[in-house]
Parts: sequence; C-alpha cells; structure tokens
Amino acid sequence: MNDQGTLVIVNLLGGVALLLWGVRMVRTGVMRAWGDRLRSFIELRLGNRLSAFVAGGVATAILGSSTAMRLILTGLAASGAIGTALGLAVLLGADIGSAVVSSVFASGSSFALWASPILLFAGYVTFNASSEFRPHNVGRILIGFGLMLLSLQLISTATAPLKDASLFHDVLASVGNEPVLAFLLGALMAWMFHSTLAAILLVASFLSNGSLEVAGALSFILGINFGGGLPAVSSTFSLPPAARRLPLGNLLCRGFMAILALAFLPHLTPFVMKMPFRPVEMTVAFHTIFNTVTGLLFLPLTGLVERLMKRIIPDAELDADTLAKPRYLDAVALGTPTVALSNAVLETVRMSEVLDRMFETALKALRTGSLETLKLLKGLDERLNAYHTAVQSYISDLAQRELSPEESRRALEITLYTSNLEHAGDVIHLNLADRIKTKAKESVAFSVEEQASLDDLCLIIHENLRIATGVLSSGDVEGAKRLIAQKDAFRALENSVLDGHFRTGSRGSGKALRRSALYVDMIRDLHRINSHIVSAGYPIVEAAGLLRGSRLRLEEGQPL
Repeated sequence: MNDQGTLVIVNLLGGVALLLWGVRMVRTGVMRAWGDRLRSFIELRLGNRLSAFVAGGVATAILGSSTAMRLILTGLAASGAIGTALGLAVLLGADIGSAVVSSVFASGSSFALWASPILLFAGYVTFNASSEFRPHNVGRILIGFGLMLLSLQLISTATAPLKDASLFHDVLASVGNEPVLAFLLGALMAWMFHSTLAAILLVASFLSNGSLEVAGALSFILGINFGGGLPAVSSTFSLPPAARRLPLGNLLCRGFMAILALAFLPHLTPFVMKMPFRPVEMTVAFHTIFNTVTGLLFLPLTGLVERLMKRIIPDAELDADTLAKPRYLDAVALGTPTVALSNAVLETVRMSEVLDRMFETALKALRTGSLETLKLLKGLDERLNAYHTAVQSYISDLAQRELSPEESRRALEITLYTSNLEHAGDVIHLNLADRIKTKAKESVAFSVEEQASLDDLCLIIHENLRIATGVLSSGDVEGAKRLIAQKDAFRALENSVLDGHFRTGSRGSGKALRRSALYVDMIRDLHRINSHIVSAGYPIVEAAGLLRGSRLRLEEGQPL
C-alpha cells in the first residue's frame, strides 16, 4: 500500500512537471517566433479600452499564458508605451483568453488520447527538418502541446488509484468543505506553478476521478484566479512604478471578485450545479464565466483603478540625469573663441560618456540576452545625436567669427571627433544591437573562449574611449601616438581571434555556420566602433607632422 501511494505521488509530480514544461515550450516557441508581432498586434489596438480588451483576449488565446501576457504588458508599461488604464483593459481580456484555453484543455481528455502522439511526432519532424527560425519554433510549439496533452493522460492515470483511496477522498473532501482553506491552497498552487492552466488542469483531474466534488472545486478555482496574478506582481518588484502598477491593478480586480464570489459561494453553487454539463465542464465553465464577468465589470472602471494604483504606487522622485542634454554650450562665450572651444570640448567629453553608457548597455544585453535592455539603446542613440547636433551647431556659429589658425584647427578636431562618436553610436544601435537581438532570439551560445575574446576586445574599446577623451582635451601628441598604437593592438588581437576561430570554431553546417557568421559580424562591428574612437588622435599627430600619407609598405628602392 505504501509502495502504491509512493508511486501515485511520483507519477503525479512527474505529470505536473511534464505539464509545466509543455506550457513553457509553447510559451517560449510563440514568444521567440511571434513575440514581436504579438506585441505589435497589441500596440496597434490601444486606441480604446474595448479594442485593447479584445486584443488581450485574442493574443493570450494564441500565447496560451496570461502570465506571459502580463510580462509583455509590464515591459510596455516600463517603457512608457502604455498606461495603466489601457494595460489593465488588455489584461482583463487576457484573463478571459486564458480561461478559454484552460476550458478547452480541461474538457478535452478524449481528444488527448489520439492528438498527443500526433502532435509530438509532427513537432519532432518539424523541429528537425528545418533550421529556419520560425519553423524551428513551430516544432517546439507542437511538441509543447503534445506534452501538455500527454501530461493530462499521465495525471489521470496517476490519480486513478485514488478512486479507491478512502483516506485521500476524505482529506480532499474535508479541504473542499473548508472554502477559505481550499481558496488559499488554490492560490498557492497557481503561484508555485506560475500557470493558472496547470493548476486548473490538476483540479480537473481530481474532479474526473471523483476525488473532489464540484462544490469544493469552486473554492479552488477562485483561489487559482487570485493566485494567478501573484507571479507577475512578485517579478516586477525591481521595476519602475509604471510597470508595477499594471500587474497589481489586475491582481486587485481579480482578487476583489474572487473574495466576493467566495463570500457568496453557497448561493452560487446551486446555479453551477444546474448546468447541463459533467463535473469537469461545470467547473471550467464557472472559471470562464468568472473571468468574463470580472472583465466586463472592471472594463469601464479601468480609469478609476489607474488613479487608485497611482496613489498606492506613486511615481518615484528620480535623480536628474546629468547627461540628459548639453549644458555648457554658452552662446555668450562665442565672443571669446578660446572659452567657446573649451565649452565645446566639455560637451564632447560628456558625449563620449553617453557613448560609453550606450556601449555598456549593449554589452549587458549581450551577456544577459535581455531584449528589454536592448531597447534602451534607441533613447541613448537619440541623446547622442542631440549632442552631436548641438556641438556641431555651436562650432558652426563659432566659425563665423574671426579665428586664429590654431583655433580653427582645434574646432576641426572637435567637429571630426563628435562626428566619429555619432557614427560609433550608429554602429552600436543599428548593427551590433541587431546581432545581439539575433543571438538572443535564435538562442545562439558562444563558447567560453569566444566570449572571453569578445570581452578582451570590448575592454580595449573602453580603454581607448578614455584615452581618446583625454587626448582631445589636452591635445597631447604623445597621448595621440599611444591612442593610434592602440588601434594596431586591437587589429592584432582581432586577427588573432579570427584566425583561431576559423581554425577551430567555424566547422560544421547549418546552425554552426550561422553562429560563426554572427560571431565574426560582431567582431567586425567592434572593429568599426574602435576605429571611430581612435580617430581622435589623427588630427593631433598630423598637426605635429608625424602622420604618414599611406600605411602601405614601400617597395624596395622606392623613395620615402
């Protein structure tokens, strides 16, 4: 008997784990293949609350996870692309879409018997037959659905012996007869699983084998609806207030309705029992109706909830960003060229700090694979362009005055360097960021040696940026010569890295060649960034008469 009980527990845990993994595979496949399109689909329908409500329901029905939809909306709220009221409308629709998906899976046990192996086989063939990005993820999605249906069979088989286990029936019946306890257990399951779908299907399995009555299952369902909002709230603690308001507002709406329904559950249960369905279908119908009523009730009240959320989570007082915009381009100083040039140099130094922040942001996205971090580059690039425009305009106004040859040369150095900083920013934003995004979306992993080589090259770029800033500020010839020598050191390391990569790391076909090409492209982007930075030293060396006209090696006998 003890062995049989252990086997039931082990099989049940395995079934739940398989279900969670299937849900994860479906969610990951959809997000990788169509995450951007789902996000765009939602953004294009934020004109009013009703269209946002419908978009949330449709997108979540496709995605199969309201938790994932909450995280997508949280990212939009953090970037300022969506307010709490419209975001809440999307999430209310998402809750209905998730409930519909749960109902379909929970009531389709006979469908699972023959659909599961077909989906698994089709997914395996699709996944292996193509190396293309989207077909690859279509295979992942099919396998995920197949695992979910297979897990339902495993859970059903695992709980079959419980039909004859009087002690288990008594315990579960006792829990079901204590609505508050069942509510708390349901909330705990949804929070632990990070999936209302998995929790609903587990309750449905207890219903199907007679271990749980409908009256007791309704308390579990209400708790699951409350607990389903907890993962998104807990995962946004470190985000800005605008991002935290959205999941908390959704939790309060669902929580209020769940607690209210729990209080009136003795009056609601007879109506549920009158439904012409089987126990499982009654329960999932109640789940769908609950979310539909919640959505329709709070949809007109999203503005009120937004104001409440702003009181609960007020905007934080952020320290002013000292690099937000140019500060020292004083028009009065144009009458004194020396002072004006010093002001322009100050702003150029601050511009290089913006570039350094931009480069470090890109590297953070490269290390973590965070696409949200990558989105910060657009704002930094716009700031870099604003600095470039302001400094160039200031130097242009200064050039209208009578300048000495030395002042004109200095103005040209500043103009050229700011232009190169702007070009370096474009390489980061338009090229390097695209490689990082591709690497994250296609789950490309570099070897430890390859990542170490990238880190070494990036370290040189960081050092060169500091040297270049000092060289521009001081006009020191020795510093300029050292900076140019750093370009040769970078080229030597680059050639060494590429030579080693082509000898050992670029073999294979398909995905291996794709990974190799991506790695080489990243190194070339770093080369271009470094070249733009070290250009600060050339005008200074040239003015000192130390720059050769060509880097080509002279042939024997050719005059110098």
